Amino acid sequence: MADRRLFQDITERIIALIEDGSFPVGSRLPGERELSERFGVSRVTIREAEIALQAAGWVRIKTGSGVYVLDRPANAQSALPTVSAFELTEARSLFEAEAAALAAPIISEDDLDRLDGLLTIMADESLDEDAISAADRDFHMTIASASGNRAIIHVVSSMWQLRTELPEVRESHTAVCRQDAQARQAEHAEIVAALRDRDVNAARLAMRRHFNRLLESMLSAAEERALQELQQRSAQSRERFLLSARLG
Repeated sequence: MADRRLFQDITERIIALIEDGSFPVGSRLPGERELSERFGVSRVTIREAEIALQAAGWVRIKTGSGVYVLDRPANAQSALPTVSAFELTEARSLFEAEAAALAAPIISEDDLDRLDGLLTIMADESLDEDAISAADRDFHMTIASASGNRAIIHVVSSMWQLRTELPEVRESHTAVCRQDAQARQAEHAEIVAALRDRDVNAARLAMRRHFNRLLESMLSAAEERALQELQQRSAQSRERFLLSARLG
C-alpha cells in the first residue's frame, strides 16, 4: 500500500509540472533515471507513475522513444475560476499550513534533503525568475506530497495552477517576489527547520507566517498602486483646471 501511494504522489507531482508548463504539451519527459533522481524515488516507481499518467490521458509512452506529454484530458479542460491574488493566498495559507503540519511527523530524509537543495536554488541570485518560481513550486509540492494526503496534493497542485495561469494573480506575485526575496528565503528556511525537528505546531505556524507576510506585502503593493493612480488623476485634474483658470 505504501508503494502504491508513493507512485500516486509522483503522478500528482508530474501532473503539476505539466499544468504549470514545466513539461509542455508535445514535449518528452526526462528519462526514468533523471526523474528518479529528481523525486528521490526508484525507477520502478517512476515507471508506475508514467503508466498511471498514460491511463489518465496525460502522456503517451512510445517504446524505444520516450514518454510524451499529451494535450490535457477532457476532464481537465474546465475553465479556471476567477479569483484574486488575495483570495488565493488566503486559501493557500489554510491548506498548506495543515499540509506542513501533517508532513512534519512523517516527512522522509530524502524529502528534507530535497527541500534543502531547493533552498539553495532559490537563494541563487544568478537564476532567472522562471527558475526561481519553478523551485518555489517544487518546494511547496514536495511538502504537500510529504503529507501523504492525495486530496491535499491535488488541491495544492490546483492552487499552483491558479497561481501560474491567472495573469492578474501571476503579476501580483511577481511584483511582490521581486521585492522580498530575502524574507521569502528566511521563511522557507524556517519551514524546513520545523519539518526537520518534526514539530507539528512549528511547521504549521511557519507556513502560516509565510503566507501572512505575503498577503500583507500584496496588500501594501495594492495600496501603493492605488495611491499612485489617485495622485496621477489628481495631477491631471489640477493641470486641466489650472489651464481653464489661466484662459479665464
